[in-house]
Amino acid sequence: MKILVDADACPVKEEIVSIGDSHGLETVFVASYNHMTSNDLGKKWVYVDTDKESADLYIVNRVKSGDVVISQDIGLAGLLLKKNVIVLTPRGKHYTEYNIETALQFRYLSAKGRREGIHSKGPKPFLEEDRKNFKDALEKILSNIAGINR
Repeated sequence: MKILVDADACPVKEEIVSIGDSHGLETVFVASYNHMTSNDLGKKWVYVDTDKESADLYIVNRVKSGDVVISQDIGLAGLLLKKNVIVLTPRGKHYTEYNIETALQFRYLSAKGRREGIHSKGPKPFLEEDRKNFKDALEKILSNIAGINR
């Protein structure tokens, strides 16, 4: 089992490393060449083309059942759930087969509205509460898995 991170706009990289290390998990960050960093956090980084879906395609093609993926991309989450992958957003939302359809429907309606000229305010600011929710959710998921695998 490993953690793969859709890293381009991920605000919780250090938290992922800390929690992943405490569970002895390999962590792989996937980012476009536009987001190259010198701060690799001591982990493996894979850089992909700058095309819109390059990081998603890399993750989909290399993830295995039981892996954990951190991503804000609802479409990617929908694909990964079909492969029995655990998907968590940087705000701590855990996508499951029970809530992904609703999330995909909201994404579709938002995109449709934008095409029709209806614009929303955009995403909410990322708060410390979001960071805490993420840490709690990732720790809970990994602890549950560790308990099952004993």
